[in-house]
Amino acid sequence: MEHLNRFAGEFLKALKNLLPIVLVVVLFQLLVFRSIPDDPLQLVAGLVIVAAGIALFLHGLDLSIFPVGKNLANQFVRRGALGLLLPFGFAIGFAASVAEPAVIAVAEQAQLVSQGRISALVLRFVIAVSVGLVMVLGVLRVLRGWAVYKLLIAGYVVVLLLTYAAPPEIIGIAYDSGGVTTNIVSVPLIAAIGLGLANSIRGRSLLADGFGLVALCVMVPMIGVQLYGTWVYTFGGAGTAPSAAGSGGDPGDWVVGMILGLASMVREVLPIVGVVLFFQYVALRRRLAHPLRVVVGFVMVLVGLYAFVVGLKLGLFPLGTLMAEQLIEQGVPALILLFSLLIGFAVTMAEPALLAIGEQAEDASPGRISAFAVRVIVAAGVALGIAFGVFRILTGGPFHYFIMAAYAVAIVLVFLAPKYIIALAFDLGGVTTSEVTVPLVTALGIGLAAAVDGRDVLIDGFGLIAFASVFPVIAVMVYAMVMEKFPLLRREPA
Repeated sequence: MEHLNRFAGEFLKALKNLLPIVLVVVLFQLLVFRSIPDDPLQLVAGLVIVAAGIALFLHGLDLSIFPVGKNLANQFVRRGALGLLLPFGFAIGFAASVAEPAVIAVAEQAQLVSQGRISALVLRFVIAVSVGLVMVLGVLRVLRGWAVYKLLIAGYVVVLLLTYAAPPEIIGIAYDSGGVTTNIVSVPLIAAIGLGLANSIRGRSLLADGFGLVALCVMVPMIGVQLYGTWVYTFGGAGTAPSAAGSGGDPGDWVVGMILGLASMVREVLPIVGVVLFFQYVALRRRLAHPLRVVVGFVMVLVGLYAFVVGLKLGLFPLGTLMAEQLIEQGVPALILLFSLLIGFAVTMAEPALLAIGEQAEDASPGRISAFAVRVIVAAGVALGIAFGVFRILTGGPFHYFIMAAYAVAIVLVFLAPKYIIALAFDLGGVTTSEVTVPLVTALGIGLAAAVDGRDVLIDGFGLIAFASVFPVIAVMVYAMVMEKFPLLRREPA
């Protein structure tokens, strides 16, 4: 009964979080396009399925991924098993990225628009190895007590220097690759490992030391992909254009679609589950505590994630893509920018990974951080970031100048913001580009680049995800600075 009540509460909360998306859709359909979607009941059904998926997913996280991740980190620290902890970090990072659908989608799109010069398979492995290595670095940071802001400053200085020198064809792909490495399943697990390590080591702060792993997982792939792209465009051959992908069969074939969709979810989750079970049973030779609860939790995560994606495909994605196409056809820049702002805010408020990390941050910092306030600030940052990126496509400004300016602002704020917020701020920048945001933002960017005269899809179509990642970082640090300046605005612990 307790679990049922918890699910009902999460379901109602998820429905409330989806209301901004509904408002944006209704506003544009009635006031701008003056039409009604062909099948409004399908949209409603999609939203209900999305809400149920989010509720299952969040409840499953609390039963499985969060406790398992924290428990593994505690066991490694108690045993002093540094030789096992570092390989575990690499394996989790690699497994979480190599099968990530968003990484696969970006890699295949990069191969297609680069006429085969960029290899999708190589790009995926470059990203996955980068994330694995940075997990090792992140674990060492928590163990040694290194300040995360120093690593972030040094890393982003390297990123910006490479951006200045790298071929323009690879820059947008590199920044987008950093944004899509962290997914709806890996983010909570990576955060749980960081929080578990910080909680197990005396003298570590949950807020300052427990967060930061996600931030590093976003940053380092940018370096790896830019280095790969520089090598390809300097020494590589011209490549062979890959054949276009098929249409995917009859859209009405729901049975095939459901089987393929579920198989995709299993493919995404299984590598992570395999790594966790290997280190739990083989390396540590310890049984899982409450194995039945963990299995049920993993199943809930899988089913919830599947329902979430099915609901998006059923209602939101077709409508979002149609609205983007309608806006591009009208060719009114002000409306396109307004849509970018509103849809960026709306979809971010519904991001399950952001919900999970916001609650963890509130629990780790009683009285300092409000989960709801963080979500609103992050959503506003994503909205401004996407609008800024759309403005760049419309005006034709060089991507590398815009993104370098945005990250330069973030680096300056690192010196000014309270140190306790920096790791969390960069982590939140990584969780905003997940299963809800990435498909809509990618479709909007590539659609705009293809529709606006003088734009190159490879150079201009990518990059919106990067802006959607860095602007929330800026927004959260500014929010913390305001809270420090006006302490009466802080949320007091209950």
